[in-house]
Amino acid sequence: MLKRERVVLAGLAGLALVATAAFLGLNLRGDLAFALQLRGVRLLALVLVAVAVAASTVTFQTVTANRILTPAIMGLDALYAFGQTALVFGLGAYGFATLDPRLKFAGESALMLGMALALFLPLLRARMDVTLMLLSGVVLGVLFRSLSALVIRLVDPTAFAAIQGATFASFNVIRSDLLAIAGVVTVVSVAAIWRARHALDVLALGSDPATGLGLDWRRSAVGLLALTALLVAVSTALVGPVVFLGLFVVAVAERLVDTRRHTVLLPAAALVGVVILVGGQALLQHGLGGEGALGIVVEFLGGVVFLALLISEARR
Repeated sequence: MLKRERVVLAGLAGLALVATAAFLGLNLRGDLAFALQLRGVRLLALVLVAVAVAASTVTFQTVTANRILTPAIMGLDALYAFGQTALVFGLGAYGFATLDPRLKFAGESALMLGMALALFLPLLRARMDVTLMLLSGVVLGVLFRSLSALVIRLVDPTAFAAIQGATFASFNVIRSDLLAIAGVVTVVSVAAIWRARHALDVLALGSDPATGLGLDWRRSAVGLLALTALLVAVSTALVGPVVFLGLFVVAVAERLVDTRRHTVLLPAAALVGVVILVGGQALLQHGLGGEGALGIVVEFLGGVVFLALLISEARR
């Protein structure tokens, strides 16, 4: 690791610690132990989301050899939204609210992983290339969004409010009851991706060069994309669908470290995610009195970054 890269990572780690201290320490009142416990739970959820989104986006961009794509392009977020909509439609707002969150999370994760594998396994069997896989994901995403829109028109206002709350990203209301299982899935998936960081460097060369270097490109790609789907399931279960957060985080991290080597890029992207989510939530919640929604700000900035990347790619 180069000296400049170590300095950048150390600086990002310092900023992450400052953001964490600000999130935990600003405007503490009343029972300090209770307040710190409550904020600690939310902090853990924000860190899990930041790490999951960063790792999944870096992995997805490497496998697809495209720096302007995110896992959301596969339609997984649309599938999540359709699943929430269908549950509210079938169970009603009260039934949806009383559903066991662990059972719900397991079902959502299985559904998203099943869709991902349905798209990725033909790739392993050499029947589909990455471009066709991405196109299939886009089409399925449009289908699920259309079905969600149709179902929304059929529900009553109470059920509509429940659907709105379940399908829009919110960093103010975090599913803390899912932290244990989300933490286990995130740690295991990120650890597997970290172990494969050198294989990711080889995968970034393309299928033919990677195969020539002795790597089973298709099997590695499918396994890593399955891990990506699990991480997407974790982030969406905790805060809801986030489309441009990963793109924003990875684009910033890549420009800071100025490399695509995954030994550097993976921790840099995770630290940038922590700084943005934890620091942004601390600023909005404690500095501005809760005026503003972090999810809207992040998605707006991510959309701007997406347009900037499109323009820069078009000029090459």
